[in-house]
Amino acid sequence: MSTTTTTAPPAITAENILRLFPDINTSLATAARNSSELDGYDEEQVRLMDEVCIVLDENDVPIGSATKKVCHLMKNIEQGLLHRAFSVFLFDDENRLLLQQRADEKITFPGMWTNTCCSHPLGIPGETGADLAAATMGVRRAAQRKLGHELGVPAAQVLPEQFRFLTRIHYMAPSDGLWGEHEIDYILFIKAQVSLDINPNEVQAYKYVRADELKAMFKDEKLSFTPWFKLICNTMLFEWWENMGSLERYENETQIRRM
Repeated sequence: MSTTTTTAPPAITAENILRLFPDINTSLATAARNSSELDGYDEEQVRLMDEVCIVLDENDVPIGSATKKVCHLMKNIEQGLLHRAFSVFLFDDENRLLLQQRADEKITFPGMWTNTCCSHPLGIPGETGADLAAATMGVRRAAQRKLGHELGVPAAQVLPEQFRFLTRIHYMAPSDGLWGEHEIDYILFIKAQVSLDINPNEVQAYKYVRADELKAMFKDEKLSFTPWFKLICNTMLFEWWENMGSLERYENETQIRRM
């Protein structure tokens, strides 16, 4: 078996960052909790900004790693900094999709409704990978980890091999003037009956919806949705959802969809 699933990408030093992204903010050595950009935010969410994301080129090839804070600053995104992410769509036995509303404590896109779980594989053994097969297994493991962290889903209920990889989307979206996203996002579907123990620092509400109920939510002007979720819904989600019984024809797409 290939060992690429457990090989971390090379760390990006300050020198490498300057070589690859000459105009980027190079405050990589500063812990997020000591950063002035994060003054006034929730302490736990600030701590999580020290996690290490996988930095990519536009073809989803890892070129190093950088903190979540560095990857999500708009001034760095505007210089081309791109990282790997995943979006989980979890369905129950009735084909209802589990949505979550992000906690107000979140630094990016607080209070918005989105798909079941959206996060990042980290630059740690087991969640990295250079080729598509290894990277997909890495995001599956990360998805299992984050479903536990955000929603309290037991790991045994969402095994990595149960996630079905459909495609990747490359998009950029500002959250506010300071923060944003620039990701190659792996889309994962899973059908599972799960128990939930919600982490209120991550999620303030959740609900299972049918396709028509989600469409009705989009018409409610009082609700806001994350940009990646809207992109996926407006392009592909409802077709996939309608064809849950024959999803294999949509799986393992090799082309990156540029949004």
